Amino acid sequence: MNRIIKIVVVGLGQVGNYLYNELKIKAKDIESKTGKKIKIVAISAKSKNKKRKFKIDKKIFYSDPLKTITEKNPDIVFEVIGQSDGISKRIVEKALKNKIHVITPNKALIAKHGNYLAKIAEENNVNLEFEASVAGGIPILRTIKESLASNKISKIYGILNGTTNYILSEMENSNQNFSEVLKKAQNLGYAEPINPKLDLNGSDAFAKVRILSALGFKSKISKAKCLMEGIEKIELKDIKIANQLGLRIKLLGISEIKNNHLFETVHPCLVSKKSYIGNVNGVMNAVITEGKPVGESILQGEGAGPGPTSSALLSDLISILCGDVKNPLGVSVSKLRSLKQYNINNYVNSLYLRFEVKDKPGVLSEITNRLAKYNISVKRIIQTPDKKNNKATIVIITHKTSELNCKNCLSIFKNHKNILKKPTLIRLLN
Repeated sequence: MNRIIKIVVVGLGQVGNYLYNELKIKAKDIESKTGKKIKIVAISAKSKNKKRKFKIDKKIFYSDPLKTITEKNPDIVFEVIGQSDGISKRIVEKALKNKIHVITPNKALIAKHGNYLAKIAEENNVNLEFEASVAGGIPILRTIKESLASNKISKIYGILNGTTNYILSEMENSNQNFSEVLKKAQNLGYAEPINPKLDLNGSDAFAKVRILSALGFKSKISKAKCLMEGIEKIELKDIKIANQLGLRIKLLGISEIKNNHLFETVHPCLVSKKSYIGNVNGVMNAVITEGKPVGESILQGEGAGPGPTSSALLSDLISILCGDVKNPLGVSVSKLRSLKQYNINNYVNSLYLRFEVKDKPGVLSEITNRLAKYNISVKRIIQTPDKKNNKATIVIITHKTSELNCKNCLSIFKNHKNILKKPTLIRLLN
């Protein structure tokens, strides 16, 4: 690699613009660490004249990002657009095929096309680095690929989305409802201002679970459909009741090997307020790995925002500049395992069930009788009457039951004259 390294940045949104500025102000520091001088030779985005936090050099601006490769022949391309397909995929694919290193925070792209893109990188002896795609500034991917490389990992789980963790924490702290706190998150830049759906519905966290599975279990990135739920249905009432029970609600991503099958899921979990994961609040992320012989390892840090993301992107840059060419997924794509999917119907949890009902005799027994028919046994009941409106809230904590029973359970309460709305179901963390 030459001493002067030509860099292209494609995508100048919140993260890309921040990264562009960091590359400029930290150029000397990077040179002292690596002996390589970096030079930004081209930048590209949708709009040249968009108002940005940091000024850009319009003399090196390209409206067509693909031309930056053919005309500038860079050494490294940062893809910071964020699409799972389209121009993001084309720019990464073209760069790798032209023997150019690629660094990206794009978890959607890696989760969907990681197997294919890693193969191209291997064939062309270049790096495809994506540390920033999972858990912001936490070096979890490098930890799994390098520091824990000799361990047999059996489970990876944690809080993988800073936006949802902030919302759930702030609902508890401020006593405000979901929509109020979402607006606050958007104003602070923690949630997308126009469409935060991918954070809220669990898609963002699930793409990260896919990547963690591949690295942790040395397997191909899975394409199978799995259980994925977000936090949109969590109400302030649930936060308050959880608090009474000594619990908190967290959106968790879970990846595990069960009976030699791959189990991946993202859904809200009730966790103990005394547990480690129950005390990771705000925009913080935390990833817990379980393996042999190391046992349990925990990494925690900020998972949202341009600062932590840029930190991980620059970490990847320094790794490349130090001359390390590595297999993007830890081992060669040809050696990755193809794991069969675990049957989600066999997933077992205790359940939190909240019913809003008419306050009249016999309703509770109707509910418990129906649960009993599906072998769902009751562990605890909390009943709160609302005499003024002739209603009541019934919360039932069940003993452990299968996901199949869980699905059937909700279907049996669809059209019940005494139940005023669809019950809320939240799983307890095993």
